[in-house]
Amino acid sequence: MVSTLLWSSLVNLYVWLSLGVTLVFGAIGFVDDYLKVVRGHNMGLTSRQKLTLQIFAGAAAAGVLLTLAPTYQFDPQVTLPFFKELALDLGVFYVPFVVLVLVGSSNSVNLTDGLDGLAIGCTMIGAATYAVFTYVAGNRIIAAYLQIQYVGGVGEVTVFCAALVGAALGFLWFNTHPADVFMGDVGSLSLGAAIGMVAVLSKQEIVLVLVGGVFVMEAISVMLQVAFFKTFKRRIFRMSPIHHHFEMVGWAEPKIIVRFWILALIFALAALSTLKLR
Repeated sequence: MVSTLLWSSLVNLYVWLSLGVTLVFGAIGFVDDYLKVVRGHNMGLTSRQKLTLQIFAGAAAAGVLLTLAPTYQFDPQVTLPFFKELALDLGVFYVPFVVLVLVGSSNSVNLTDGLDGLAIGCTMIGAATYAVFTYVAGNRIIAAYLQIQYVGGVGEVTVFCAALVGAALGFLWFNTHPADVFMGDVGSLSLGAAIGMVAVLSKQEIVLVLVGGVFVMEAISVMLQVAFFKTFKRRIFRMSPIHHHFEMVGWAEPKIIVRFWILALIFALAALSTLKLR
């Protein structure tokens, strides 16, 4: 937060939206952690309470973005990777779409936060990738050359992404295995939402599936496990999210973490390839 406020433009809407979403989702996570750790409530916030608060926060962010969009010439259309001019006009469904991106990204990072350094390492890679996306989307010449949608002013969000990378590095020093400091919901929910908001602002929402490929894997593994167990009373994985499955089959924790980081890097490179493969 301090780095962003020091080195970015304080009159830029996109910077404040990024900071605001990070703070609000972090506050939701803080309340959950506070109830668990201080109050001794084992469950913290219920899943319904947490999801409801996240939906309201996401809808508020989308509302602010659309309200001020004409001033900032923000186009609420959704662009598709690998296509030069194809974009979807969601109309009134754009707000639910933004909510889906923010809530999905936030909870996916939360599910990934199960091994020392796993979530923060993947978040750092994702933030670095979106630093590239925000810079090129905010530069009219580069955006025209790459034939991606230009978003005036979003280049300032590059500072926010770089601050995320720096904060992640600092946290990883203490969170690496065996961890001295743990992320908790205050970290995972806020960082996931931050990445989701940057994806929306840079008009690279769909690419988030690639950038956050590890997060998607983790979320899908949980959904498959739950659906399969409810239907057939059997498990696909020994334990979900999927990083726990590899623990159960005998992989050492550092091996799982580093291999997932490698996957995150591969996903990030695949996402960056969409800038040219159109």
